[in-house]
Amino acid sequence: MSLTAVTALSPHDLSASDLDAGAALAEIGKIAVTDLSAWTRAIDEGTYPASLLHRFADAGAFRLHLADGHPLGAAIEGMSRISEVCTSSAFMAWCQNTLVWYLINSQNAAAKAKYLAAAATGHVLGGTALSNPMKSFFGIETLKLKGTRVDGGYRVKGILPWVSNLGPDHFFGAIFALEGGEPVMALIDCADPAVTLKPCEPFLSMDGTGTYGVQVRDLFVPDDMVLAHEAMPFVKTMRAGFILLQAGMAIGLIRDCIAMMREVEGPLGHVNRFLDVQPDAMAETLAAMEAEVNALAQTPFDTSPDYWRRVVAARLLAGETSVEAAHNAMLHCGARGYVRASRCQRRLREAYFVAIVTPATKQLKLMLDQMPA
Repeated sequence: MSLTAVTALSPHDLSASDLDAGAALAEIGKIAVTDLSAWTRAIDEGTYPASLLHRFADAGAFRLHLADGHPLGAAIEGMSRISEVCTSSAFMAWCQNTLVWYLINSQNAAAKAKYLAAAATGHVLGGTALSNPMKSFFGIETLKLKGTRVDGGYRVKGILPWVSNLGPDHFFGAIFALEGGEPVMALIDCADPAVTLKPCEPFLSMDGTGTYGVQVRDLFVPDDMVLAHEAMPFVKTMRAGFILLQAGMAIGLIRDCIAMMREVEGPLGHVNRFLDVQPDAMAETLAAMEAEVNALAQTPFDTSPDYWRRVVAARLLAGETSVEAAHNAMLHCGARGYVRASRCQRRLREAYFVAIVTPATKQLKLMLDQMPA
């Protein structure tokens, strides 16, 4: 999308005040159970569903957190309804919502004016390249992008192994180390000739999520694409929202896993009752997890250590419960869930992604271990 087209968006396009959250969620759910359900196999096999993402955008899926106070609960629920059908698509919705979250929280008025409306309405699609930086902040990796300050912006180079929800005209948020200064966070335009997208080796799941390796060669990033000239304070502001938004993937997946357990109660309940985990117990776990996520989503800018610990613990539980739910759905479904056409085996593969996408289970445990008691 051209910069002219982006800046031509009216202020009305940015507003969420006219968006009825209940109606938007109903429409998102409707699109998921009708159109998205027909696409799941193709997405699982590698098709990037750009037209569906635009339909979700039209329903308001990427601007539910734009209302006064930036509430996250509705945005999380929107992604949950997508994930009930396809967690790959919910992951792409998370990427888009997180791109919007970056722009919501940026203090750069020029970047907001040019890109927030476009991202929130789906006119521009894009992702979040914070996997490497989130690891670097805890000593797991070093920053893979390097930048140098120049007149009017920065020169950036480096390679990122995996960035999702990308295409040749998409944007993503990235953090680069700055020679002689603090790391900087900025938007990167995939249409720039200095940016090359390289296909990744096929994944166990998530091949339809527009995930690429990104090579950046002497890219000029102008100041009006900078989200924060000092990335660390910015990350601390928006990190809770970044992590809590991921709960939408888990909640929807777990709901469907419970549904699959219930679907086989008739033919298999007489023997499934001997399994350790039953759908009612899993539903209770999910209800408690949703209640905690919704409570935390009310105050995403809380800076207290206790709040941050709760956020990290909630995200850890989301990943672990996703794997537990998918595992037990497979045991309940038995051989009928183990065939290639079954959504049960897809859910198992997707659940592992929820547990390993940054911040992964092991990183979350590390983070909790480093927190004061």
